[in-house]
Amino acid sequence: MAKPKKPAAQSAWGDPITQYFFDLGPERVLDAVEAAGYRCTGLVYALNSYENRVYDVEVENDAEGAGEGRVPLNLRRIVKFYRPGRWSKEQILEEHEFMRELGEAEVPAVAPLSFPDGTTLRETPGAKLWYTLFPKVGGRVPDELSAEQLEWIGRLLARLHNVGASHPARHRIELTPATYGLANLEYLLEGNWLPPEVRANYEQYAREICRLAEPLFREIRPIRIHGDCHMGNLLWDKPGPFLVDFDDMVRGPEVQDFWLLLPGRGEDVRESLDALLRGYETLRPFARTQLKLIEILRALRFVHFSAWIARRWKDPAFPGAFPDFNTPRYWDEKTRDLREQLSLILQEMQGF
Repeated sequence: MAKPKKPAAQSAWGDPITQYFFDLGPERVLDAVEAAGYRCTGLVYALNSYENRVYDVEVENDAEGAGEGRVPLNLRRIVKFYRPGRWSKEQILEEHEFMRELGEAEVPAVAPLSFPDGTTLRETPGAKLWYTLFPKVGGRVPDELSAEQLEWIGRLLARLHNVGASHPARHRIELTPATYGLANLEYLLEGNWLPPEVRANYEQYAREICRLAEPLFREIRPIRIHGDCHMGNLLWDKPGPFLVDFDDMVRGPEVQDFWLLLPGRGEDVRESLDALLRGYETLRPFARTQLKLIEILRALRFVHFSAWIARRWKDPAFPGAFPDFNTPRYWDEKTRDLREQLSLILQEMQGF
């Protein structure tokens, strides 16, 4: 397959800031943490994250855990370096503000720590990479959820959305067929990522799904939502479930934070969805008409995900993580997925 041409809209991946991001290593990570006022012990571990760079760092602790005859216990901090060119400073701060508001409302979510000057966002020394620190928290992902646990999650999502609906986020993007569908489709088309044998069909299916979705989204009043609320971002400890990783926070329909938690689709997950909604509706009304957006949102995510990989393809971490991407087999499968989604969406629209 011919190598895709670089679209005019693509940012310059070889600029110094991006290269600094790609070359982040233990010394630069420790320098950033110490520049924020901590003393590091030297222990640092890279964590699994494709979009950003995330590290587990041990810092010295002179206060917590200390007492007569006791040695102060060291602390672990998670340091997150934001990928340059993705979110602006204002957008990142809106993410932090949302998490701060959740904490004030006692909604269990892991919020960033404040630096000594009271801010939550800093630039790395010598390069304009934004970074922030989080406490290290323990939790697990349950293999299977009971109806009682799903109702608990439903209540958590209602509390999340009550805070999210309290005021808008002016800088975060809105999840719509245009932003998650058409914009990503245009990126793939302009960059010649789609092979000729599937290009026309892939484009046709994607555009038709967006066309069908557009009037449905006009009925939505978007609010601040988590945006990527899958089981990996909803962990459990003894007190119950809590939310992590608000990097994909958007303005969008509440149902976006539901469907990624379901282990399937349609009637196979009806009982699970009913349990989520039972819990949710004890604390917040839910417009059941949003349920017809689930398969549309799934289709938009398909296009969004492929464009995301394409945009990141020059990141050294991506070819190894997605070895099948941009092969004929990959695009055959993705075109078939969109065709099946379009058929399912049409069937559901006839049923509503």
